[in-house]
Amino acid sequence: MESPRIEGRVDVLVVGAGPGGAVATHTLATAGLSVVCLEQGDWVDPGDLPGTKPEFELLTRGEWSVWPNERRGVADYPLNVDDADVDPIMYNAVGGGSVMFGGHWMRLLPSDFRVRTLDGVADDWPIGYDDLEPFHQEVDRFIGVSGLAGDPAYPDHDYPLPPHPIGPGGVHLAKGMNKLGWHWWPGTNAIPSSAFKNMGQCVRWGLCERGCPVGAKASFDLAYWPHATAAGARLITGARVARITVDHQGLASGAVWIDRSGTEHRIEANAVVLAGNGIGTPRILLMSDDRHPDGLANSSGLVGKNLMVHPVTHAFGLYHEELEAWNGPAGQLLYTLEFAETDRSRGFVRGTKWALMPPLGALHVLEQLRRRPFDERWGSQVHDIARHLGRTMTWSANIDDLPEESNTVTLDPLRTDSSGLPGAKISYRMSENTRRMIEFTDDRMVEAHEAAGAVRVIRGEMTESGHLLGTARMGNDPRTSVVDRWGRAHDVPNLFIVDGSVMVTGGSVNPTANIAALSLRTARHIVETARDQAVPA
Repeated sequence: MESPRIEGRVDVLVVGAGPGGAVATHTLATAGLSVVCLEQGDWVDPGDLPGTKPEFELLTRGEWSVWPNERRGVADYPLNVDDADVDPIMYNAVGGGSVMFGGHWMRLLPSDFRVRTLDGVADDWPIGYDDLEPFHQEVDRFIGVSGLAGDPAYPDHDYPLPPHPIGPGGVHLAKGMNKLGWHWWPGTNAIPSSAFKNMGQCVRWGLCERGCPVGAKASFDLAYWPHATAAGARLITGARVARITVDHQGLASGAVWIDRSGTEHRIEANAVVLAGNGIGTPRILLMSDDRHPDGLANSSGLVGKNLMVHPVTHAFGLYHEELEAWNGPAGQLLYTLEFAETDRSRGFVRGTKWALMPPLGALHVLEQLRRRPFDERWGSQVHDIARHLGRTMTWSANIDDLPEESNTVTLDPLRTDSSGLPGAKISYRMSENTRRMIEFTDDRMVEAHEAAGAVRVIRGEMTESGHLLGTARMGNDPRTSVVDRWGRAHDVPNLFIVDGSVMVTGGSVNPTANIAALSLRTARHIVETARDQAVPA
């Protein structure tokens, strides 16, 4: 951990070193502002990641688990999921969840910003696809996104690097999609297809979702943080924020934070940017002092409400053909948006995005059978799966779960973290619309595997997601939103939020590209309006 001593007031305090915090810190520091970022986790050494070790799959269920309640690291805080249909994935470190993300790099569709107008549910965003498009382009160029232009599902745009090979598995499954007449496209990934800046050459190990041991994935600890610190930003790790401080004018004045020894520190700042993810940000806002008993920036009462998590459902296809399923990226070899737009004849609104991925290994496939009867999980079933290793492919689908005020993040009155701060209680129930979408999607993924000639299809268990969205939504009306169209809190004019909690709807695509673009847009706005910003007296 860097020495916590900070002299004087800084221009901007950023809380959280994940994608949103990394982009904001880099942008602000490059503009010449003094910036300090507090991160409760630490740097991850790629050489420590489990992918190079023979016990790889076992390690992903312990120290390297993506579930904080299972991992129980010093940087983690407990999640109470007693009243939840999901157990959210989260990773606290420099780079945040991007250390463990697959690198799927997808933009929201234009319709995702206009769900109320088009489908009569949820709410429209105060911005649209065109407002984010130039910021998407800039982030794509900065991190070296690999993809193929021309996807008819999107407005036309290009990528700085060519796509990765889709491999035998991608070719084989694409033929199945062609038989059905369904859309597919080579995967777009935040994984440079050649050595790029300080990132290594992808060696296609297919371990992307448990960290890249060769540093070839654009996780934000690699893609942004070296450039942010070179621009003069200061990053303090092992720094757990207890609350945002507020002055007599009602402006954010900095934060109180706790180091790993339990020592409390204070930092003063002219502006504060929160990037704690869709659970961590409302948790910090709700951990307020007596002046804000309902939480900071919460006059709307919506801080912590409308949690969206993108439940994920899978179908595993076992094939006779050699598909080289040990090769990445994973990442996505292919994706399809065939079912992403609303078609009411299906019995639900909105839709799904699928990714074709190689499975991590035998235990990963067996995990999908964990709720089956004993004779379906062991014996000949195990041997059948083992015989098809290397010849197994996974269709994995994100479900666009619409915002519901009853799906919430609140403070847990019982469980605390290692600093004595309250954990987060997650209340989340899947809607009937979501359940219908899952059932429809499972059937279609089985159909896609069968069209490709699978000898066996295993319907996977519905799994949890690290896509944590919607709990501090943006909007024009302070009565129905937490931040404005620039990510500025309606109640606290020098407090900004740059993570997935500002998203009004989640869409079905992986959200990190959109979080990064939103963060860049907000940070640029802070820079451009710096002279007019309200600051503590």
